[in-house]
Amino acid sequence: MTSKEERVKEKIEGWTPRTRLGKMIMEGHISSMEEVFMEGLKIREPEIVDVLLPNVEEEVINISLVQKQTDAGEKSRFKAIVAVGNRDGYAGLGSGKARQVRTAIEKGAMDARLNITIVRRGCGSWECGCGKPHSLPFQVRGRCGGVGIVLIPGPRGLGIVASESAKVILGLAGIKDCWTRSFGSTRTVPSFAYAIFDALKKTYRLVTPADWVG
Repeated sequence: MTSKEERVKEKIEGWTPRTRLGKMIMEGHISSMEEVFMEGLKIREPEIVDVLLPNVEEEVINISLVQKQTDAGEKSRFKAIVAVGNRDGYAGLGSGKARQVRTAIEKGAMDARLNITIVRRGCGSWECGCGKPHSLPFQVRGRCGGVGIVLIPGPRGLGIVASESAKVILGLAGIKDCWTRSFGSTRTVPSFAYAIFDALKKTYRLVTPADWVG
């Protein structure tokens, strides 16, 4: 067992559920993340994600210094943008602020777990048509602040044609091949990251013929 698995196990063993969903998972009534989304339940405890997705990974997208003017002077804190995912259809993005970088990253990782979502994958490229979930099933747009992005399905072997931060988020979601087209102030990393996450969330909102019940 690796050190990461040991930390997750310790966190789960010392966890006392405080919400209805957490108690249902502890009692065995819910055993998968799919059931949580099908029931429309809200995740309010980060430990829920560690229990249902034990192989979730974390990646720091951006760390910046933010300052706030108070009566006592300037108050400086670090802000961390953290992405999580299991590289198999689940991804989350969150932010955290603290005086220390490590604490800010931990808060960001907890927030990202609370915001985790299902990412619908497929093969929507007219150049491929293999039917395997290596890309997106259709073109999707996302927006945050002054940044907009379009995710376009790509054929197998293309890879992710995007910036490094976009590659990290899309990779954690389990997307291996796609094109991206961005607009606006893309140098603003937090807005750019949340625009990508907004696009990924929209893949689950649209119902496709494969989801129809006969």
